[in-house]
Amino acid sequence: MNPLIGISLKIAATLVFVGMSTQIKLVGDDYPLGQVVFCRAFFALIPLIVWLAHRGELIEVVRTSKPSRHLRRCIVGTGGMFFGFAGLVQLPLPDATAISYATPLIVTALAALILKERVRAYRWTAVAVGFVGMVIMLSPHMSGFDGIADLKPGPALGALFSLLGAGCAGMASIEVRKLAQMEERTGAIVFYFSVVTSFAAFLTIFLGWKIPVNWGDAALMIGSGILGGVGQILMTASFKHADASVIAPFDYMSLLWALVIGYFLFGDVPAAQVMLGAALVIAAGLFVIWRERRLGLEMRREREAGQNRAI
Repeated sequence: MNPLIGISLKIAATLVFVGMSTQIKLVGDDYPLGQVVFCRAFFALIPLIVWLAHRGELIEVVRTSKPSRHLRRCIVGTGGMFFGFAGLVQLPLPDATAISYATPLIVTALAALILKERVRAYRWTAVAVGFVGMVIMLSPHMSGFDGIADLKPGPALGALFSLLGAGCAGMASIEVRKLAQMEERTGAIVFYFSVVTSFAAFLTIFLGWKIPVNWGDAALMIGSGILGGVGQILMTASFKHADASVIAPFDYMSLLWALVIGYFLFGDVPAAQVMLGAALVIAAGLFVIWRERRLGLEMRREREAGQNRAI
C-alpha cells in the first residue's frame, strides 16, 4: 500500500465530484430533474464499463447472488441522488456541499440502530455536535419559513432536499456496508446502482423531457455522468492504496473546491452561519473517523494477542 497515492486519488475524486456537481447546477434550472439524474447515472456507465473490462471483471460484476440487497441499496441511493440534485439546484454550491457532510454522522447513528453496532458515548457526542452544526448551517436558508405549506422553490426547499439527500445517502451507505460484508464486489455495487438509477430516471420521460437547446447543455449533462463515473473509479482506487481511516478526512477537500468554483463561477459567498456550522460538522466527522481508527487498532491488537496466546 502507498498512502500518498491513496490520498492523491481521494483528493482527485473530490475535485471530480465537485466538477460533476457544477455541471449539474449549470443545467439543473433548465431541464427536468429526472432527465438530469438519468444523464448522471447512464453516462457514468461508460467509464465504469471501460474500467471493469480493462480489469477483466466485467462478467464477474454482472453475476450476483444478492439481487434483493442490491435493489434496496439502489432504491435509497436513487432517492438520495434525486433529493441531492434538487437541493443543489436551489442552493449555493458550497452550502449544498457542506450539508452533504451530515452523511457520515447519519451513518454512525444508523449503524447503531440498524446494524446494532456498538457506538460509545464519545461518538454519540460527536454526532450530537454535528447535528447542532447542521442546524446552524440550515438556519440562514430557513429564515422566514413558516411550515411545510409555505414551501416553494428556493433556499428553504433546497436545504430540505439536501438534508433528505444526505439521509438517503446515509441509508445507502449502510446497505453498501451490508453488501460488502456479504463479499459483493465494489464494481458490482456501483454497476447495479447506475443501471437501476438510469432505469428509474428514464421513466420520468413520460413527465416531459426537453431536447437540449444547444450542444453545450448536452455536453454538460453527458459530462456530469462521465465525471461521476470517473470520480467513483478514483475513489475506489484510493482504497486500494490506503486504509479508509487514512483517506476519509480528505473528503472535506470538496468544500474547498466548492468554495473556489462557487465564488468564481456563480459568485457564491457562504453566510458566516453556514461556515460555522460546516466547521462543527467537519470537526464531528473527523472525530468519528479518529475514534473508528482507534477502535480498529484496538480490535486488531486484541485479535493478534489472542492468536499469540493460542500459539
